[in-house]
Amino acid sequence: MKIVCTDMFETQLQEILEDFVKQDPIATKKFKLYLDTVLYNMPTKVEKYKPSLYFDNDQIKEIEHQGYLIPFYIDNHKNYYVLLGIVKKQ
Repeated sequence: MKIVCTDMFETQLQEILEDFVKQDPIATKKFKLYLDTVLYNMPTKVEKYKPSLYFDNDQIKEIEHQGYLIPFYIDNHKNYYVLLGIVKKQ
């Protein structure tokens, strides 16, 4: 399965990283590196992720990463995982 990012995900991630880098550039690199690792390993761990509470669709699950939620859609027809966004957990 291939991982695909929506424009919304990329925009939200960029905004988060810009805010982080103002506070602590080293922590920002660690956050991004760990996020990349989580996303890289996502296909092997997709079954452990819970369905998203924000969507009424079993094909949409979410990853929790350091206080942020990343909902993703499982598109079995195209063999894609589509990252829908990244938001602060409330």
